[in-house]
Amino acid sequence: MKPEEHKYLLNLARESIKYYLQNRSEMIIDAPDNPELLKDRAVFVTLNFNGNLRGCIGHMQARLPLYQAVIKMAVGAAFEDPRFPSVQNEKELEDIDIEISILSPMKRIYDFKKIRLGIDGVWIKKGFRSGVFLPQVATETGWDLDTFLGNLCSHKAGLPYDAYKDHDTEIYIYQVEKFMEGE
Repeated sequence: MKPEEHKYLLNLARESIKYYLQNRSEMIIDAPDNPELLKDRAVFVTLNFNGNLRGCIGHMQARLPLYQAVIKMAVGAAFEDPRFPSVQNEKELEDIDIEISILSPMKRIYDFKKIRLGIDGVWIKKGFRSGVFLPQVATETGWDLDTFLGNLCSHKAGLPYDAYKDHDTEIYIYQVEKFMEGE
């Protein structure tokens, strides 16, 4: 995507949160006149406060046009991430940095050693349990592959730490186009 599309989406995310703070409903806008923003895309919106995670919500599958998905995920990251209290007011929002990750289509792999840390995001699934890490999690934590996958299984999916080694565990990889405010 072009830098002006990144800027548009980041502004849209911020304005969506601001609108929700004021109206307690999701912002509805006319479809933008840009074919890239109208494509159904999987997307995550991450909020950071002083360099620390403040909220992150996304969809692994493309369900909505990109511009609508950004609105929905921005509101979700600010008000629906159960790990954090909701954003309280516009003053707090001013101190939050927004990051958007647009996901490529998923690809199933059968050998976890093919995962490229810092490049591939991973979605792991076993039975009714699943968990996901964006590619930047490996970079930000400094984890090696086993630690990355072990934490994904145990902390995100609620599976045993080494469940990624089981033959009946499904592993999917994807890449992201990531951009954030201030870039």
